[in-house]
Amino acid sequence: MQTNCFKAYDIRGRIPDDFNEALARRIAYAYCHVLNPAQSPANIIVGRDIRNSSDTIAAAVVEGLRLAGHHALDIGVCGTENVYFATAHFQAAGGVMVTASHNPKDYNGLKLTRAGAEPIGADTGLADIRRMVEDDALTLPEAPSGGYREVDAWEPYIARLLQLTDATGLKPMKILVNPGNGGAGLVIKRLRECLPHQFIEMDFEPDGDFPNGVPNPLLPENQTRTARRTRECGAAFGVAWDGDFDRCFLFDENGAFVNGYYLVGLIAAQLLGRFPGARVVHDGRLIWNSVALIESAGGVAVQSRTGHSFMKRVLREQNAIYGGEVSGHYYFRDFTYSDSGMIPWLLVAGLMQRAGKPLSELVAASRANYPAGDEMNSTVGDPTAVMQKVQADFAATATRIDHSDGVSMEFPRWRFNLRPSNTEPLLRLNVETRGDEALLKTCIERVQGSIRKHA
Repeated sequence: MQTNCFKAYDIRGRIPDDFNEALARRIAYAYCHVLNPAQSPANIIVGRDIRNSSDTIAAAVVEGLRLAGHHALDIGVCGTENVYFATAHFQAAGGVMVTASHNPKDYNGLKLTRAGAEPIGADTGLADIRRMVEDDALTLPEAPSGGYREVDAWEPYIARLLQLTDATGLKPMKILVNPGNGGAGLVIKRLRECLPHQFIEMDFEPDGDFPNGVPNPLLPENQTRTARRTRECGAAFGVAWDGDFDRCFLFDENGAFVNGYYLVGLIAAQLLGRFPGARVVHDGRLIWNSVALIESAGGVAVQSRTGHSFMKRVLREQNAIYGGEVSGHYYFRDFTYSDSGMIPWLLVAGLMQRAGKPLSELVAASRANYPAGDEMNSTVGDPTAVMQKVQADFAATATRIDHSDGVSMEFPRWRFNLRPSNTEPLLRLNVETRGDEALLKTCIERVQGSIRKHA
């Protein structure tokens, strides 16, 4: 059986060639055996995004769970964080989210968790599930022995969002919201009843055909549209989400895109005011601003490998209150150590009101002190070999070299991180400087020139 839909952190492929109902059913059955080898009946949360194929894929997942003797608790159309929340809230043995996040409309996939919303990745069970799925001797029972019921997880989820972001005493604020025709609008409709804000809608209604393009806020054309609409409507800030809204991206009142790097430290400093001395986890792509803000707020900065399974593991090990990645994933200890695309912008809205400052001003110092470029991808034949050769080009002048996540090289006024993609023949480059925008452009050109030379 063809299983190239298995990735490092989840399962994702084109419908129907790479991923389909038969494969989803088999994966769900194998997932149960890896999750609970004793096969005592347990409850498993199942949710699905707004894609046209998600209903039938979710039905196949439910069937696979029931064939394995487990009980499927269906929370319906939702976002990935709803599955994380419900898995912990209902004390389920695990959770399955049917989603392909920001991929084109003809893709779909699965995100899998254990109890407590602990993620299942390649090194924590996903590889075992894949081997079982590929085993020709695996035969599924003809009739299910597990149960099925629908459960409503919206009310406790919304209550948790408001509790974690302290929504009391807020004044009205105009906010541009762009779900990209994904699922985030389902949450905004419910939050509208609880908050005084005026939400200006853009690409708002869920639509699996994605009439305004794939729900990926990092695409330049999507950013341009959101930025323009934020300015035109006079919003205090804009928010855009990917399809399953486990990531959010902010635009300031001028329509300028706020690099997720600067939000990592901004949110960390805010939470450390409530949890003095706590640990905060950050990824290794861009670090100087995050470490500076965490330490100046009295926290302890802890670095993790990039990727949600690594970040969540470190958060749990360190009992960190929060973790952030420059890619727009933000994790919260009191939200099952999981990433949420809703909590960050709610926190920022509250911070803006308490500080009496616009978003551009809240991130101005970070932008000036640590200019950083957007992540750049280069297609190469052998990412690891090219990465080693680039390291050799810069090793003589580096003050520090770190191999915890690809290679990070530091110099007195700048640093870069270069790491291979987990799923594609790509090298991903991030560069930052100490207060020098012109140097940033020069250094990006130097590293990209080295990559091209060795590609």
